[in-house]
Amino acid sequence: MRAFLHDVLITFILAIVIFFGLRVTVQTYVVHEDCMEPNFQEGQRVIANKVIYKFHEPERGDVIIVHPPAPYNQKEPPFIKRIIALPGDTIEVRNGAVYVNGSKLHEPYIKEPVNYTLNRETVKGGYFVLGDNRNIANDSHLWGTVPRQNIIGKAWLSIWPLDKWGLTAHYPLKEQINSTSNNK
Repeated sequence: MRAFLHDVLITFILAIVIFFGLRVTVQTYVVHEDCMEPNFQEGQRVIANKVIYKFHEPERGDVIIVHPPAPYNQKEPPFIKRIIALPGDTIEVRNGAVYVNGSKLHEPYIKEPVNYTLNRETVKGGYFVLGDNRNIANDSHLWGTVPRQNIIGKAWLSIWPLDKWGLTAHYPLKEQINSTSNNK
């Protein structure tokens, strides 16, 4: 009987450690808007890696889960966005394209070319994030940058619906820079 109680206690302790370990390292997120189409649809479930940015800073091209910025009620569900520019970068949107540090981005992940303009500015106070469905996205072109402390984690794995199951695609800046001579 004593051995049985010991085994139950060990199993219970391991379950608690695993449960809290998972709560600290990953989080499930339900996409609540269509601003990331065609890559993420409303209702899709994504697992976010909450510890990756303890080891390195967020990078351009990362898809992140963020707490809503200041103009929004903090009770709103987190947003899912793509990091386009880092603090200190310059950002500009013109002629249907996004430019980071003067270089035009090749963005195979967007739904359609952007139909607004944004004058060249230096990113200050956080990360410049955009939705992949640029023309309807509620993102940095409207409300500014996202402070580092608002970033929950990096979208890592899509788990639902099953036809969307798999690792989340990220596009580092070096893969996005258009190498043609007309990028300015």
